[in-house]
Amino acid sequence: MAVTVEEAPWLGWIVAKALMRFAFMVANNLVAIPSYICYIIILQPLRVLDSKRFWYIEGLMYKWLLGMVASWGWYAGYTVMEWGEDIKAIAKDEAVMLVNHQATGDVCTLMMCLQDKGPVVAQMMWLMDHIFKYTNFGIVSLIHGDFFIRQGRAYRDQQLLVLKKHLEHNYRSRDRKWIVLFPEGGFLRKRRETSQAFAKKNNLPFLTHVTLPRFGATNIILKALVARQENGSPAGGDARGLECKSRGLQWIIDTTIAYPKAEPIDIQTWILGYRKPTVTHVHYRIFPIADVPLETEDLTNWLYQRFIEKEDLLSHFYKTGGESQTAVHSRRASSPWWLETDVWDHRGAGML
Repeated sequence: MAVTVEEAPWLGWIVAKALMRFAFMVANNLVAIPSYICYIIILQPLRVLDSKRFWYIEGLMYKWLLGMVASWGWYAGYTVMEWGEDIKAIAKDEAVMLVNHQATGDVCTLMMCLQDKGPVVAQMMWLMDHIFKYTNFGIVSLIHGDFFIRQGRAYRDQQLLVLKKHLEHNYRSRDRKWIVLFPEGGFLRKRRETSQAFAKKNNLPFLTHVTLPRFGATNIILKALVARQENGSPAGGDARGLECKSRGLQWIIDTTIAYPKAEPIDIQTWILGYRKPTVTHVHYRIFPIADVPLETEDLTNWLYQRFIEKEDLLSHFYKTGGESQTAVHSRRASSPWWLETDVWDHRGAGML
């Protein structure tokens, strides 16, 4: 497509700005990541003497690095508006975030969202595609204890066993509290056709804006981390009388990311900033672990239902453009997020 004379200055500015942003990002990484690694090496004696304090300090540095990545999007005008239930209220409890996955920018969006949620970022564990291991941030995630999972049927069973061992050795020993999981097992554009074919074959709903989730990783996490009461039922959510160390995983946070016009942001856009400023919407819904079935078949159906609800929410969002309607004053979990009253806007870092 030819560039007109009127468009040439604008295009030149976009290219120049992208190059400056890329140079700034490279400088950021050349300073921040080696500094993180050096401090980790220097603090190794503390890891032997006081492991808890070591991982606390590591978590703070990890949070600062994620804040650095989040700032790249913020300066480009990529902001986030949060809706639904207040997840900050459970920041000190153990929880799993189940997030729909559209593009690499989903990770950056969550990095921005969670910065003001108390100790969450410092104490969280990410489950992400193994390809992220080979990015500039891979070494940081490896040290922090994030888990890189290989996709594909050939690796599935073996990877679930590795995940189980990883949780046993790294989750509570490093005082982790939250896990971020993308149950769809890949990006929407890559999995949609396969998911729809599976749905048709098994008489399941036809989904367009999300795909049917895979339950394997969720199942492993719940079995490994949910504390059991003597009667065998899960001890979490409303079990406030138990000590923190014995309560185990307590909450599932159903998280839905929606991009205007269904155009997700990728990591290249986040870094280079060549796309116009946009507001990404993130909706939260909290489930006590006691309300989540742990048996395989029931858990699978429960996960399917959550993603069917995501499909309905996203369909309505894209049809209406996400424009806010008349606000309601009750915070019903079933209310569409653009009808909720409590909104956090990271452009102003406050409640509107």
